[in-house]
Amino acid sequence: MEQKKLVLIDGNSIAYRAFFALPLLNNDKGIHTNAVYGFTMMLMKIIEDEKPTHMLVAFDAGKTTFRHKTFGEYKGGRQKTPPELSEQFPYIRELLDAYGIKRYELENYEADDIIGTLSLTAEQDGYEVKVISGDKDLTQLSSEKVTVGITRKGITDIEEYTPRHIMEKYGLTPEQIIDMKGLMGDPSDNIPGVPGVGEKTAIKLLKEFSTLEDLLASVEQVSGNKLKEKLAEFKDQAIMSKELATIERHAPVEVEVDNILYEGYIRDKIVSLFKELGFNTLLDKLGEDPSGTEEVVLEDLEFETVDQITDDIFADENYFYVEMLDDNYHYAEVIGFSLVNEKGYFYLPADAAIQSVTFKKWAEDATKKKTVYDVKRSEVSLRRHAIHLKGVDFDILMAAYIINPSETIEDLASIAKYFGVRKMQSDESFYGKGAKRSIPESSVLAEHLVRKSVAMSDLKLLLEEELYKNEQYELFADLEMPLSLILADMESCGIKVDEERLQKMGGEIHDRLLEIEAKIYELAGEMFNINSPKQLGVILFEKLNLPALKKTKTGYSTSADVLEKLAEDHEIIEYILHYRQLGKLQSTYIEGLLKVIHPKTGKVHTRYQQTLTTTGRLSSIDPNLQNIPIRLEEGRKIRQAFIPSEPGWVIFAADYSQIELRVLADISEDEKLIQAFKDDLDIHTKTAMEVFHVAAEDVTSNMRRHAKAVNFGIVYGISDYGLSQSLGITRKEAGKFIERYLDSYPGVREYMDTIIHSAKQKGYVSTLLHRRRYIPEITSRNFNLRSFAERTAMNTPIQGSAADIIKKAMIDMAEALKDKDLKTRLLLQVHDELIFEAPEEELETLKKLVPLVMEQALELKVPLKVDYAYGPSWFDAK
Repeated sequence: MEQKKLVLIDGNSIAYRAFFALPLLNNDKGIHTNAVYGFTMMLMKIIEDEKPTHMLVAFDAGKTTFRHKTFGEYKGGRQKTPPELSEQFPYIRELLDAYGIKRYELENYEADDIIGTLSLTAEQDGYEVKVISGDKDLTQLSSEKVTVGITRKGITDIEEYTPRHIMEKYGLTPEQIIDMKGLMGDPSDNIPGVPGVGEKTAIKLLKEFSTLEDLLASVEQVSGNKLKEKLAEFKDQAIMSKELATIERHAPVEVEVDNILYEGYIRDKIVSLFKELGFNTLLDKLGEDPSGTEEVVLEDLEFETVDQITDDIFADENYFYVEMLDDNYHYAEVIGFSLVNEKGYFYLPADAAIQSVTFKKWAEDATKKKTVYDVKRSEVSLRRHAIHLKGVDFDILMAAYIINPSETIEDLASIAKYFGVRKMQSDESFYGKGAKRSIPESSVLAEHLVRKSVAMSDLKLLLEEELYKNEQYELFADLEMPLSLILADMESCGIKVDEERLQKMGGEIHDRLLEIEAKIYELAGEMFNINSPKQLGVILFEKLNLPALKKTKTGYSTSADVLEKLAEDHEIIEYILHYRQLGKLQSTYIEGLLKVIHPKTGKVHTRYQQTLTTTGRLSSIDPNLQNIPIRLEEGRKIRQAFIPSEPGWVIFAADYSQIELRVLADISEDEKLIQAFKDDLDIHTKTAMEVFHVAAEDVTSNMRRHAKAVNFGIVYGISDYGLSQSLGITRKEAGKFIERYLDSYPGVREYMDTIIHSAKQKGYVSTLLHRRRYIPEITSRNFNLRSFAERTAMNTPIQGSAADIIKKAMIDMAEALKDKDLKTRLLLQVHDELIFEAPEEELETLKKLVPLVMEQALELKVPLKVDYAYGPSWFDAK
C-alpha cells in the first residue's frame, strides 16, 4: 500500500519570501508577478521533490486572531503589505486552483494553526507530513512523522527540521521551541519575551531547566543576579509570550485530511494563467504549449488558386492578406497571398503575384480599397519586391488593438475568436512552433490563407461599428493608420551603423574588461570565474566575509540588487558591478548590433510594435533601439556608431521636455503645476520648494532628487513601497513624502479621486485622444486587485496621452517635411524623442520647424517644450 504523504504550505510566508527574494517583475499588462513567479517555482520544486498524495496551502484569514485577546499588540510592529505584493495574492490563489491544490483559511486563526491542526490529524492517521514555511515557529510541529521545511535565503533553498536536526542545532526538543520563544520573544510577531534574554541564553536555561514553567518555578537557582531579576520581573510576560508562540493544534478546521488529495494540475487553467502572467519558461518546464491552442473544426470552403493573374479577380473593395512565415518581415519571404471580394475567394501563389505586372498595378492603385491585417507588415514586405501597397483603408489588427489594447493578439485567429466570428486555426497550430515551423503543401496553405481573408471580411463591419461607438474612429483613421505608413518608411529606411566604430568600441570594452578583471582578482586574492555566481559567492561571502543577504537553490545570491546593497562594504563590489555592465554592453549591444546590420544596406532596420502596449506607446525590436543603456559612459558611446547615411549630413534629435508631467498638469488642472510650466520653472525644484517649504535657493540636490522621484512616481502610480525602494528611505518616510506632495498639488489629488470614480462607472479610462484601457478589476471586491486597478486608472491617461502626442507629432513632422520639400528623414522614435538625419544646409530650417511642429502637436493648458541637438552621430545629438 502506498504511503500517504501530506504537504502543508504556509501561503502567506512563501508569498512574502518570493516577493522579497525576486526583483519586481511585470507582465505586459503592468501587473507585478515576482511573488507569483517565485511561488510557482517553489510549488513545482515541492511537487517534484516530495511527490505528495495530499496537499493544502493555508492562508491567514485576517489581521486579528484569538491571540489578540491575549495581547492586543500581537504582530503590531509589522509594516503594511506592499501593494505590489497585495495585488498578486489573487493570482496566487488562482494558481493554486489551476494546480488542483486545496487552499484554506479560517476566521480568527492563523495559517500556522491550520497547519498545526492538520499535521497532527494526519500524523495520527499514519500520514507522512511535510510542512513548508519561512517561519521557524512551525519547527515546534516537528516529530518522527512531521518534517518542517524552513525556507532560507532565496526561493527554493529549504532547511529541513526533524527532531534530530533541532537537537543538533539547538540541543532542544521540538516542544522546547515554544519555551525558547517564551523567553527570547519574537520581534517579527511583536512577542515581547523577557528583555535581555536572547537565543543563546534561552537555550542554556532550557537545557538546565527543561521548560519555561520549571525555570520560573526554580528562578532562585538561576546564576547571575541580573538575569534572575529579569526572569522574576517579567514572569507573566514570559508565560504570555509562550502562549502566543504556541500553535493551536485543535482549531475548528472543517477540512478532512483524506479529502485534500493532490491529483495534478488542470492543464487548461495552468496554460491560461501562465499565458496571462507571461510565464513562458514555466510553460516550457511543464512541457506545455504556451499558445494553449485547441482543435478547431472548420466549415467547408471553396476557393480558386490563381496562377495567371488578371484584372477580373479584383474589385473596388478587397480583403487582402499577405503571408510570411517569419515574424521579422524585413528578412522573411512572402509565401502567399489571399484575396476575397465580390468576385470570389482567391489564393495567389507568391511568385505568380510578385512577378505579375497586373498584380503590381492593382496593389499600387489607391482607388482599389484594401482591408489588410497589419498594414505596416504588408507594406514593408511588398516594398522588398518593389511594390508599394496603396489604397489600404482598414487594418484589422490595428482596429482590434485600439478597441481593447489589453487583449493579447497573437494572430488573426485570436481576433476572430475574441469577437466571436468565424472559427479559424491559429498560425501556431497550423505552421508549428519554433524550429518545427514548416510550410505545408500548396493546397493546404491556400485554404488557410483564404480563410484569413474571409475572416477579415466578417470582422471589418463589426470592428468599424465598435470604433464609432467608442468615439475612436478618428484615433484609428487619423492617427494610427497614417502612423503605420510613417513607421513603414522609417523601418525600410533604417539607420546607418558605422561597423568599424562598433568593432573598435568592442575592442575598447574588451580591454577595459581585462583591466577590471585583473583588479577584481587582485582584491579577491585569487583568480576565479567572475561570471559564475557560485564561485563569486564563495569569494564574497566566505573568503571576504561579506554579509550574505540572500541565498538561492545553488548557493549565495549575487544578483545586482544584492551587490548594490553591499557596495559600501568592500571595494570589489563596484568593480564587479561595472564588469557585469560592460559585459552586457559587449554581448547585447556591441555584438548584438553587429549581427543585425543588413548586409546590403549597412543599416539596422528595427521593427516598431504598434499594437502591443496597453498605453499606446511604441516598442522596438530586432534590435531594440529604444533601450540602449545611457547611464554608463560606455553605453552612451554606443550611439557614436549611429551616423547619417549620406556625406555632409547630420543626426538631428528633438525630444519633449517632461511631457508626462505636462500632461498631468493639463489633465489634473492643478493651478500650481500649470503656472510652474507656464513660467518655465524647473518643475523638480518647484516641487521640492512646495514639499519641503523652502525657497528656491535652499533646495538641495538631495531634495530635488526626492522631488523628481515623486513627480515621475506619481505619473507611474508609485506606492510608498516603490518610492522607498527607489530612494533608499523607509516606507513611512516615503508615505509622508507622497502625502506632502498631494497636499501641495490638490488638483492632482482631485484628479486621482475623480479618475478612479469615473473608471468604476465606465469600466475604462481614456487618453486625450480617446484611446481606452479597460480596467474590469476596478470594481473587484478583492482589495488588492482593486488597488492595482486604481493605480492603473490614474497613470494610463497620462502615459497614453503622452504616447498619442508624440505619434501625432510624427505624422505632423512627416507632412511638414513633405510640404517644405525637405530631404530630411525621420529615422527613429525613442520614447519622447524623434531622431532625424538631415543635410547640413537644412539645419537652420529644422531648428525652427521641428520645435514648432512638435510643440503644436496637441494643444494643452500648458506649453509643450521641445529641446533639440545635432551632430555627426546620434551620440553628438544631445
